Amino acid sequence: MIMRLDNRDIITLGKKVAGAKSIASTFSFNGEEYSVGAANEVLREQFRLLAGDYNSYRRNKNDIFEIMQEVVDTALPKKVMENYGQFAEIKTYAQGDKPSFTRKTGRARAKQFITKVGLAGVYEVFKLDKKTFDIETTAYGGAAQVGLEEFLDGSIDFNEMIDIILEGLDEAVYREIAIALRASVDNLQSANKATGTGFVEANFDPLLTVVRAYGEPTIYATLETAAKIVPSDAWISDEMRNARNTKGLVGVYKGVKVVVLPQSFTDETNQEKIIDDSLIYIIPEGANGKPIKIAMEGTTIVDEYENRDRSREIQAYKKFGVACVVDNDIAVYKMVS
Repeated sequence: MIMRLDNRDIITLGKKVAGAKSIASTFSFNGEEYSVGAANEVLREQFRLLAGDYNSYRRNKNDIFEIMQEVVDTALPKKVMENYGQFAEIKTYAQGDKPSFTRKTGRARAKQFITKVGLAGVYEVFKLDKKTFDIETTAYGGAAQVGLEEFLDGSIDFNEMIDIILEGLDEAVYREIAIALRASVDNLQSANKATGTGFVEANFDPLLTVVRAYGEPTIYATLETAAKIVPSDAWISDEMRNARNTKGLVGVYKGVKVVVLPQSFTDETNQEKIIDDSLIYIIPEGANGKPIKIAMEGTTIVDEYENRDRSREIQAYKKFGVACVVDNDIAVYKMVS
């Protein structure tokens, strides 16, 4: 007979599985070594004890959701940090706490501004006149949905189920990052902006000079745009040509690293992209702090939604807010057709 584990043990095991780097990972749990596959089977057995039939599920669903909430709350900040940590600062707050960030001040203080959600519910630009600033949080739902039955039936593993939930929430964070960055462009100094018909070195390179005064620049663009960031023939090496053929981009432009921003769509129609392909961002490393600030507040809410056919889906909601702090150290190049 399978022994029912304490909820804390299930949560601990769930966190280990969700945090596993690969299917080949192993880890210790309750004094024993487990592979990801073996741990998934233990979790599946425990969830079957909790939700093996409808009556069990109805009795235990609060426990199930609390287990999943705690696992997601541990995994989500790590996922966001992995994806956007190069240019974003992420902080977590208890429910009801006022998310507040401290800005670095210096010679560029008079030029600093912040782009965040205003009272009208849209991203607005505010002048920074204090050393600290607050970020309003809003509840966002994960776009992806998953049925618990898929996990119980063995169609997917626990880490896959959590990843589906995380991907939906992570995409919601990314969408807000894109909006905040885009809303900041118009307020940059004229020396920090340039345009060109396609990629024009003569227009783009002065921006690198501006950003380099504050730190080592990094170029951020979608793959479609990054593929067009190619130096003149005098700069191209065989290695660059090979990189472009195999990866779609040269990866380094005149000594500056090119980082690809993942592209996605706002809905299933694939009509509206999240990231504006025409914009190339140049951000220095470690100069005046990371420009994107992400505040996560409270516990993730995991709940069920019953479809008309009485099948159930698990959905997740998380309160977070995004702001973009900009001074003289960021530059943007816009490609026009």
